[in-house]
Amino acid sequence: MTSNAHAPAQHAPTVTSHWWWRPGWGPGRRGYAWHINVGLEPLHDHATAYQRAISHLPQLDLIPLEWLHLTVQGVGFVDETSDEDVAAIVEATRRRLADVTPIRLTFDRPIQRPEALAIHPTPAEPLVEVRTMLRDAIAEVWGPDKVEGSADGFQPHVSLAYVNAPGPSDEIVASIDQVTAEPVELVVDTVSLIELFRDGHLYRWDTVHKVTLGAT
Repeated sequence: MTSNAHAPAQHAPTVTSHWWWRPGWGPGRRGYAWHINVGLEPLHDHATAYQRAISHLPQLDLIPLEWLHLTVQGVGFVDETSDEDVAAIVEATRRRLADVTPIRLTFDRPIQRPEALAIHPTPAEPLVEVRTMLRDAIAEVWGPDKVEGSADGFQPHVSLAYVNAPGPSDEIVASIDQVTAEPVELVVDTVSLIELFRDGHLYRWDTVHKVTLGAT
């Protein structure tokens, strides 16, 4: 399949705060989303090397290692989603991912995006394919018009820090350029349906279900 999944080729010249409320969100509200947050432990030392280099910058909020994640697909707000629909979406997802093999990814140097410092793993295409299957599973239960976001333009990434104030990116880029770190390879074999909340400049969650790639 073809997709627009290319990571940014260069750093954003300016940054802006990540902490604005997206439509429908507000303090205390929770939403369901599919994340990859299992199996990222091999990335921890790599992430720490870059986080140490930027720890002196007040315009960045470092993400604790336990909350590193790769967001794949939003589902819907918890207060608008029944337990029956959650179960149906999970079952539709299991069927679609039953024949998908675990994904080997390489993480190298981070890129400064407009709202976050993030690492884009390669190859992106298998992650895009998994996202398409997740979207198809949601559409099976709710119809295609209720699937969040666009089918195109997905850029898989793991953020290391979120921006909390606007300004130029020069100081951030100069700091990470001082880091020497070997690329990290890891294997992803699980997607997690989470109940997500984002109060206090930090994304946290409770895991609701896990689906293993290739599990029959």
